[in-house]
Amino acid sequence: MFFHGIPYKYIQVHYPVISPRHNTEEMTEAQKADSRHLIERFGLEPVHLLAYKRAVYGLRDCLAACFSFGDVVFVFRSLPHPILQLSAHEVGVKELDLREARWIFLNGAEHYEKIQKQFPKIKVFICTAEKHTGI
Repeated sequence: MFFHGIPYKYIQVHYPVISPRHNTEEMTEAQKADSRHLIERFGLEPVHLLAYKRAVYGLRDCLAACFSFGDVVFVFRSLPHPILQLSAHEVGVKELDLREARWIFLNGAEHYEKIQKQFPKIKVFICTAEKHTGI
């Protein structure tokens, strides 16, 4: 399983397929440097995802890390190729079709109805800081 955290507001802008095309004016210098490094290394800046590994990097670890990037976490069973290994727990792809997610986790219920309407075939779970509902 692969996890991607994103702020809800960006889902509306980039739906249905997200890619790392940024407005560089909104990026910090560290983000710009990271982007340049990835482009030099792989020829593209990939969409980042965390790879679930039961004994090493579990569900709660993936959710906690992804919620630090956004209030919505998309979980995928598989990814389009090529899949780039970015670090021990992180992979990257050129683009990501959000409609292909298996599950969606929300940090709170604020966007539940909108997400459920936008992704009617995907199971949506509501999480809180301390408790992950439905897991």
